[in-house]
Amino acid sequence: MKHNMRIARILAAAAVLGLGLLVAAQATAKTVSAETIAERLKPSGELCLQGMDCGGVAAPVVVGPKSADQVYNSVCMACHDTGAAGAPKRGDKAAWTSRLTQGMATLYDHSLNGIRGMPAKGGNPKLSDDEVKSAVDYIVEASR
Repeated sequence: MKHNMRIARILAAAAVLGLGLLVAAQATAKTVSAETIAERLKPSGELCLQGMDCGGVAAPVVVGPKSADQVYNSVCMACHDTGAAGAPKRGDKAAWTSRLTQGMATLYDHSLNGIRGMPAKGGNPKLSDDEVKSAVDYIVEASR
């Protein structure tokens, strides 16, 4: 019987403690003002789309084809500077000798349509054929 009374006292104390925590949490929640809640819900930034006047300096719009070195530096160099995926390094004359004997038409075809680990247009389908060909010329020029 003594044991049951001890358990009842512990349970009663836990209930009182739990009720006190609940009341304290509700009191805290009620003290948060509407302004505080609105501040927390406020967007952290704004979205500005191209063509919209967003009060800042507009980013320059690139018009026209990219130069050979721009294409190379944005797409090709990832593999042709490191040799990743077996790509011949730019400037490595020995690696390019057998490829150059195939002719430029073949090199253009491989760069435009992909070969082995290299995706078509180096993985950037937005490049024009002429941009890709100029990048091939750029690589070959340094590799003869």
